Amino acid sequence: MKTGTTDIVLTSMDDLLTWARLSSIWPVTFGLACCAIEMMGAYGSSFDLDRFGVIPRATPRQSDVIIISGTVTFKMADRIRRLYDQMPKPRFVISMGNCSNCGGPYWEHGYHVVKGVDRIIPVDVYIQGCPPRPEALIGGILKLQEKIRTQESPAFSKLKYLLHKHKEAKTTV
Repeated sequence: MKTGTTDIVLTSMDDLLTWARLSSIWPVTFGLACCAIEMMGAYGSSFDLDRFGVIPRATPRQSDVIIISGTVTFKMADRIRRLYDQMPKPRFVISMGNCSNCGGPYWEHGYHVVKGVDRIIPVDVYIQGCPPRPEALIGGILKLQEKIRTQESPAFSKLKYLLHKHKEAKTTV
Protein backbone atom coordinates (compact mmCIF):
# COMPACT_ATOMS: atom_id res chain seq x y z
CA MET A 1 0.00 0.00 0.00
CA LYS A 2 1.40 3.37 -1.01
CA THR A 3 1.12 6.30 1.31
CA GLY A 4 1.03 9.93 0.37
CA THR A 5 -0.56 9.42 -3.07
CA THR A 6 -3.91 10.84 -3.98
CA ASP A 7 -6.06 10.50 -7.03
CA ILE A 8 -7.37 13.81 -8.31
CA VAL A 9 -9.92 14.23 -11.04
CA LEU A 10 -10.28 17.65 -12.64
CA THR A 11 -13.47 18.48 -14.46
CA SER A 12 -15.93 21.29 -14.90
CA MET A 13 -19.07 21.58 -12.80
CA ASP A 14 -21.21 21.22 -15.91
CA ASP A 15 -19.53 17.91 -16.81
CA LEU A 16 -20.00 16.66 -13.25
CA LEU A 17 -23.70 17.56 -13.22
CA THR A 18 -24.21 16.03 -16.67
CA TRP A 19 -22.49 12.81 -15.57
CA ALA A 20 -24.73 12.65 -12.50
CA ARG A 21 -27.87 13.20 -14.59
CA LEU A 22 -26.78 10.54 -17.11
CA SER A 23 -26.06 7.99 -14.40
CA SER A 24 -29.33 8.43 -12.53
CA ILE A 25 -32.34 8.34 -14.83
CA TRP A 26 -35.35 7.68 -12.60
CA PRO A 27 -38.56 6.96 -14.53
CA VAL A 28 -41.94 7.03 -12.83
CA THR A 29 -43.51 3.56 -12.80
CA PHE A 30 -46.41 4.06 -15.18
CA GLY A 31 -47.79 1.68 -17.79
CA LEU A 32 -50.96 1.85 -19.85
CA ALA A 33 -51.24 -1.28 -22.02
CA CYS A 34 -49.32 -4.17 -23.55
CA CYS A 35 -46.15 -2.08 -24.02
CA ALA A 36 -45.92 -1.89 -20.22
CA ILE A 37 -45.26 -5.66 -20.14
CA GLU A 38 -42.24 -5.14 -22.40
CA MET A 39 -41.12 -2.24 -20.20
CA MET A 40 -41.33 -4.52 -17.14
CA GLY A 41 -39.30 -7.10 -19.05
CA ALA A 42 -36.58 -4.50 -19.60
CA TYR A 43 -36.33 -4.05 -15.82
CA GLY A 44 -35.93 -7.82 -15.35
CA SER A 45 -32.69 -9.73 -14.99
CA SER A 46 -32.38 -10.59 -18.71
CA PHE A 47 -32.01 -6.97 -19.79
CA ASP A 48 -31.29 -5.21 -16.45
CA LEU A 49 -31.89 -1.49 -16.91
CA ASP A 50 -30.22 -0.94 -13.52
CA ARG A 51 -26.81 -1.14 -15.19
CA PHE A 52 -27.65 2.09 -17.02
CA GLY A 53 -28.64 3.82 -13.79
CA VAL A 54 -32.35 3.53 -14.59
CA ILE A 55 -34.10 3.05 -11.25
CA PRO A 56 -37.94 3.12 -11.30
CA ARG A 57 -39.58 5.41 -8.75
CA ALA A 58 -43.11 5.17 -7.38
CA THR A 59 -43.78 8.91 -7.28
CA PRO A 60 -43.48 11.57 -9.99
CA ARG A 61 -41.94 14.00 -7.48
CA GLN A 62 -38.78 11.85 -7.41
CA SER A 63 -38.69 11.07 -11.13
CA ASP A 64 -37.11 12.86 -14.04
CA VAL A 65 -38.44 10.62 -16.85
CA ILE A 66 -41.90 9.34 -17.66
CA ILE A 67 -42.21 6.43 -20.08
CA ILE A 68 -45.61 6.46 -21.75
CA SER A 69 -46.06 2.84 -22.80
CA GLY A 70 -49.33 1.95 -24.47
CA THR A 71 -52.60 3.37 -25.70
CA VAL A 72 -53.40 6.84 -24.40
CA THR A 73 -57.14 7.43 -24.04
CA PHE A 74 -58.78 10.79 -23.46
CA LYS A 75 -59.70 9.60 -19.97
CA MET A 76 -56.00 9.06 -19.15
CA ALA A 77 -54.80 12.28 -20.82
CA ASP A 78 -55.57 14.44 -17.76
CA ARG A 79 -53.79 12.01 -15.47
CA ILE A 80 -50.71 11.90 -17.70
CA ARG A 81 -50.57 15.69 -17.77
CA ARG A 82 -50.95 15.83 -13.98
CA LEU A 83 -48.10 13.34 -13.49
CA TYR A 84 -45.91 15.30 -15.91
CA ASP A 85 -46.61 18.57 -14.10
CA GLN A 86 -45.65 17.02 -10.75
CA MET A 87 -42.21 15.98 -12.00
CA PRO A 88 -39.27 18.28 -11.14
CA LYS A 89 -37.37 19.99 -13.94
CA PRO A 90 -35.49 18.95 -16.02
CA ARG A 91 -37.96 16.27 -17.01
CA PHE A 92 -38.03 14.01 -20.02
CA VAL A 93 -40.64 11.90 -21.82
CA ILE A 94 -40.19 8.64 -23.69
CA SER A 95 -43.08 7.54 -25.90
CA MET A 96 -42.96 3.75 -26.17
CA GLY A 97 -44.93 1.93 -28.85
CA ASN A 98 -47.06 2.83 -31.84
CA CYS A 99 -50.16 3.47 -29.71
CA SER A 100 -48.52 6.20 -27.66
CA ASN A 101 -46.62 7.57 -30.66
CA CYS A 102 -49.56 8.00 -33.04
CA GLY A 103 -52.62 6.25 -31.63
CA GLY A 104 -51.77 2.86 -33.15
CA PRO A 105 -54.52 0.84 -34.80
CA TYR A 106 -57.14 2.12 -32.34
CA TRP A 107 -57.46 5.83 -33.09
CA GLU A 108 -58.98 5.30 -36.53
CA HIS A 109 -61.97 3.25 -35.33
CA GLY A 110 -62.32 4.57 -31.80
CA TYR A 111 -63.43 7.91 -30.46
CA HIS A 112 -61.61 7.47 -27.16
CA VAL A 113 -57.94 7.29 -28.26
CA VAL A 114 -55.55 10.25 -28.42
CA LYS A 115 -53.60 10.39 -31.69
CA GLY A 116 -50.21 10.54 -30.01
CA VAL A 117 -49.08 11.50 -26.51
CA ASP A 118 -47.20 14.48 -27.98
CA ARG A 119 -50.57 16.25 -28.15
CA ILE A 120 -50.61 16.23 -24.33
CA ILE A 121 -46.97 16.55 -23.24
CA PRO A 122 -43.71 17.18 -25.14
CA VAL A 123 -41.90 13.98 -26.13
CA ASP A 124 -38.10 13.66 -26.19
CA VAL A 125 -37.63 10.11 -27.53
CA TYR A 126 -39.97 7.97 -29.66
CA ILE A 127 -39.66 4.17 -29.64
CA GLN A 128 -41.40 2.37 -32.53
CA GLY A 129 -42.95 -1.08 -32.42
CA CYS A 130 -46.10 -2.92 -31.50
CA PRO A 131 -45.09 -3.76 -28.83
CA PRO A 132 -41.45 -2.73 -28.89
CA ARG A 133 -38.96 -5.22 -27.48
CA PRO A 134 -37.01 -4.45 -24.29
CA GLU A 135 -33.94 -3.87 -26.47
CA ALA A 136 -35.79 -1.01 -28.14
CA LEU A 137 -36.43 0.59 -24.75
CA ILE A 138 -32.74 0.25 -23.91
CA GLY A 139 -31.96 1.97 -27.22
CA GLY A 140 -34.41 4.73 -26.31
CA ILE A 141 -32.72 5.17 -22.92
CA LEU A 142 -29.35 5.46 -24.67
CA LYS A 143 -30.79 8.11 -27.02
CA LEU A 144 -32.15 10.00 -24.02
CA GLN A 145 -28.73 9.82 -22.35
CA GLU A 146 -27.16 11.26 -25.51
CA LYS A 147 -29.71 14.08 -25.50
CA ILE A 148 -28.95 14.80 -21.83
CA ARG A 149 -25.20 14.73 -22.58
CA THR A 150 -25.52 17.40 -25.28
CA GLN A 151 -27.95 19.54 -23.28
CA GLU A 152 -26.65 22.19 -20.94
CA SER A 153 -27.66 21.64 -17.33
CA PRO A 154 -30.13 24.22 -15.96
CA ALA A 155 -28.03 24.82 -12.84
CA PHE A 156 -24.95 25.61 -14.92
CA SER A 157 -26.83 27.92 -17.29
CA LYS A 158 -28.21 29.86 -14.31
CA LEU A 159 -24.69 30.10 -12.85
CA LYS A 160 -23.36 31.42 -16.18
CA TYR A 161 -26.17 33.97 -16.27
CA LEU A 162 -25.37 35.19 -12.75
CA LEU A 163 -21.65 35.42 -13.53
CA HIS A 164 -22.42 37.37 -16.70
CA LYS A 165 -24.65 39.79 -14.77
CA HIS A 166 -21.93 40.19 -12.12
CA LYS A 167 -19.33 40.92 -14.82
CA GLU A 168 -21.64 43.52 -16.43
CA ALA A 169 -22.18 45.21 -13.07
CA LYS A 170 -18.41 45.45 -12.51
CA THR A 171 -17.76 47.02 -15.92
CA THR A 172 -20.47 49.67 -15.55
CA VAL A 173 -19.11 50.94 -12.20
